[in-house]
Amino acid sequence: MQDRPSGRRPGPDPDREGILGRLLPRTGTEPLTARSALRLRLILSVLFAPLFVAGAVLFWIWSGRAGPQDVPSADSLRVLAWISTALAVFAVLDLLVVLRRISHARQAGRYPDGPGTR
Repeated sequence: MQDRPSGRRPGPDPDREGILGRLLPRTGTEPLTARSALRLRLILSVLFAPLFVAGAVLFWIWSGRAGPQDVPSADSLRVLAWISTALAVFAVLDLLVVLRRISHARQAGRYPDGPGTR
């Protein structure tokens, strides 16, 4: 990697969106204005967040009521409950991120009527 005239290596670009800026240098193959599919992420998060929450609640209750000889065992139900809980948290966090990005895009005038209207 070539050094900049100041002798420093290229670092994160502070002008880029994100906490740390750009982590990897541009290769020249990605578009400058690439955007994620916010509308699709919004639909998937709205659809799956309640499903994963309901699954987590169901598996936690089921694991609490499972007896020592029941199949599936309480331990396997707890594993499923933890997986469902983690997926529910991930879906809710993604929903919050998508809503924040849509809000910022509306404020910047990129989505006057919402995502996918361009």
